[in-house]
Amino acid sequence: MLFVGLLFFILGFVTWLNGSLVPFLKIVCDLNNFQALWVTFAFYIAYTVMALPSAAVLRRTGYKRGMTLGLGIMGVGALLFIPAAHSTRYELFLAALFTLATGMTLMQTAINPYIVCLGPRDSAAMRISIMGLFNKGAGVVVPLIFTSLMLADIDRFSHTAMATLEPAAREAMRAALAQRLVFPYACMAALLFAIMVFIHFSSLRDIAPEEDEPAAPAEGAARPGQVEAKGGVLQFPQLVLGALALFAYVGVEVIAGDTIGLYGHELGVANFGVLTSYTMVCMVLGYLVGVVAIPRWLSQQRALLLSAVAGIVFTIGVVTGSTQSGGIAEALLGWAGIAPVPDTVMCLALLGMANAMVWPAIWPLALQGLGRHTASGSAVLIMAICGGAVLPLLYGYLSDLATPRAGYWLLLPCYLLILWYAASGHKLRSWR
Repeated sequence: MLFVGLLFFILGFVTWLNGSLVPFLKIVCDLNNFQALWVTFAFYIAYTVMALPSAAVLRRTGYKRGMTLGLGIMGVGALLFIPAAHSTRYELFLAALFTLATGMTLMQTAINPYIVCLGPRDSAAMRISIMGLFNKGAGVVVPLIFTSLMLADIDRFSHTAMATLEPAAREAMRAALAQRLVFPYACMAALLFAIMVFIHFSSLRDIAPEEDEPAAPAEGAARPGQVEAKGGVLQFPQLVLGALALFAYVGVEVIAGDTIGLYGHELGVANFGVLTSYTMVCMVLGYLVGVVAIPRWLSQQRALLLSAVAGIVFTIGVVTGSTQSGGIAEALLGWAGIAPVPDTVMCLALLGMANAMVWPAIWPLALQGLGRHTASGSAVLIMAICGGAVLPLLYGYLSDLATPRAGYWLLLPCYLLILWYAASGHKLRSWR
């Protein structure tokens, strides 16, 4: 559990860096919102492109060596940020992000079913919630580190300040800002390679692939003696519908975490680069609830249901709340002496709490009954992470077309889909 927790922390560190990287690269490469959110597209589309190849690799290498290989690929991706920063070419940044995410896809394909299979199925969401504390805990720390290293005196790089400069001076300032990425990403690469070596020589054990479950088949499923239906993992409605729910979930999670800095920048919020930490703190609190309550007081299905309802409520708060009042933040954070943020920004951060238990609840529900198809089913669910590529990009388009706040209406149908899966979609065992 400790080894896997370390890996989840690494995944969170790299993933939630994007929330601060999006507004940073928007300035460095002179982008609009839609263009800036290609950061999330390049990062998360790798999960779709590389999920099935990752499953094939794991069948040959096993979980442990697959994790080691994933760390090595991530290290290469971090190194690619160095030439990207020297050239300030946006496409090189996107290529580096895609490489990083390729290594992470291999890691995710290994460690999610690993943690599900590490103990009883009915407490899988609790174990994934514990891993989520490592993952989202990294997301709390990363924006604070990035802001202190990268966004110091960022006001002099604002659109208004840059507009007063000659084109050559503007480009020189952007190039100087990009150079701030070199040292942190070089350190990240060194750390990833060091952990790769550590995991390779560790005592982390492999877990044998699951066999078909001997339990009685669900209604509509093949009975003993019948030929198994053709179609591979796509024959399982709970998996396919779970992948759709994960697609929606990852999209709204990334929008809540990676666009809050952009949205805060639009509203003129001071230290907008740390706003991703607000969302991550809310997610950590949500994971703590999952660790304590599942399965003792709250079933995985009920946790998913409550999360979807909370997501709908907070989405309405984002699109209808006040951009001037900071009453919600004052009520929740005033005791800590933290400067309040507008109510709409706080509702966007609170989506982190609504999102926290969705991932750990969907995985065991979607993989239930897959038996020897579990590894392939895991790859399908990993492919659904492309929701983090598609939906934020769609949000960026809508925010440029209308307003950044109006773009958040996109979240509502996503939470309604998750609500339906929690209520009835996960129970289906046949397409007939």
